[in-house]
Amino acid sequence: MFTSLKRINNQNSMFMPFCIAASAALLTGAALIYATPALSQDSMAPTAESSTAGATPIKGDHVFKAFHGKEGIDRIIDDFVIRITTDPRIAERFKNSNLARLRFELKAQVCYLVGGPCAYSGKDMKSAHAGMNLRNRDFNALAEDLQFSMDKEHVSFRAQNRLIAKLAPMQHAIVTK
Repeated sequence: MFTSLKRINNQNSMFMPFCIAASAALLTGAALIYATPALSQDSMAPTAESSTAGATPIKGDHVFKAFHGKEGIDRIIDDFVIRITTDPRIAERFKNSNLARLRFELKAQVCYLVGGPCAYSGKDMKSAHAGMNLRNRDFNALAEDLQFSMDKEHVSFRAQNRLIAKLAPMQHAIVTK
């Protein structure tokens, strides 16, 4: 079911980002963790670590390996940052950003969330995005760009969805408009 929400392909190659699933979860009060039985093994209980990274990490290293380790995550995030800074829908949001710092924090956060041997020491999601006045359309564009970058790295849909299940609930803290 969850992967069916990930993408709809039609003659215009319209992309449906994971935020539809996140929006549905937010509207219904449901947690994305229940979207597939395979995801229910991960604890969503808040911890001191999860308050800054936005979620608890996936247990085990199988998803980390599916992302091709640190090198794969580096390639994904490097491609992702290029995409978001050139995407006409959201590029302006990154005009004055410290892109080196953004890359560093995103690599650490994704590596941590997918069960890799990384620590995330950045700000919590609400603080990191405070004052940015982000809208759902900004979040959706960013989500699409991330999916394109994961696809380019040939990360399986299942592994992508495991990360997505960790990222999607962050929409509530990030989107303020």
